[in-house]
Amino acid sequence: MKKSLYSMLALTALTTILITGCNVETEKKETKKAGSTPEELVKRGEYLVTIAGCDDCHSPKVFGPNGPSIDPELRLSGHPEKVALDPVDKNSLKSWVLFNSHNTATVGPWGASFAANLTSDPTGIGTWTEEQFIKALREGKFKGLDNTRQLLPPMPWPSYSKMTDDDLKAIFAYLRTTKPVKNSVPAPIAPPNLK
Repeated sequence: MKKSLYSMLALTALTTILITGCNVETEKKETKKAGSTPEELVKRGEYLVTIAGCDDCHSPKVFGPNGPSIDPELRLSGHPEKVALDPVDKNSLKSWVLFNSHNTATVGPWGASFAANLTSDPTGIGTWTEEQFIKALREGKFKGLDNTRQLLPPMPWPSYSKMTDDDLKAIFAYLRTTKPVKNSVPAPIAPPNLK
């Protein structure tokens, strides 16, 4: 019985050592991945921007035989400053959220919100610091600045706030490499001011 108990304890200790050793090795690989070259960081950021669906709202669309697709000339430039909202039936806003055809403007009980310019242009995030970008996505602060308004729906910043610092840094690194598109996105419209 004692021999069996000692064998079980030895097997448990060996298993623990193997599992711990594997975890340490995995952590080393993840650390190496996080501290990769600038080119790899940008590539990871591009991947994250793609799978996070940033283009869905932040890229104006062109319309062809297969429906809407991203306008490559305006990619990630937000709601076009010269595209006005059509009049909205305010009664619908009691139970609906509406999107424009480009998916760059949204109207709901909070009023109208417009997707931001994420390109490297100064009208986008071209003058932002990495700290501002992280604050915007972690705390939902407009332009990542203290004492500013919250980011408005449908921006899913509460979900994005769960990303790792390394993920957010990679996304920022990628966005800083995007083609600059000059586009001053309109300010939000409060509910009483909707047409």
